[in-house]
Amino acid sequence: MEVEMGRDEVAMEEQELQGWETPRREECRIPVVPPCPAPPRKRPVALPELGKERREPPKGGYFQPPDLESLFKLAPPQRQASSCA
Repeated sequence: MEVEMGRDEVAMEEQELQGWETPRREECRIPVVPPCPAPPRKRPVALPELGKERREPPKGGYFQPPDLESLFKLAPPQRQASSCA
């Protein structure tokens, strides 16, 4: 007596013969990562207004370095007191 198997039973029997398989259903899939957003746009460069002139730098300059010669001058040798008594 031959018993006919339904399609589901045949599919299950084939799976048992093949072993474990990765699920392929949509609900089992790892979701696709959306692409990164675009970087923020740069602000437009403000153009100098017509009629305004650029300021001149200070006459003495921006930085006045100290006088290094005076910092590193050798001190005159100190006289030692003689011990004459």
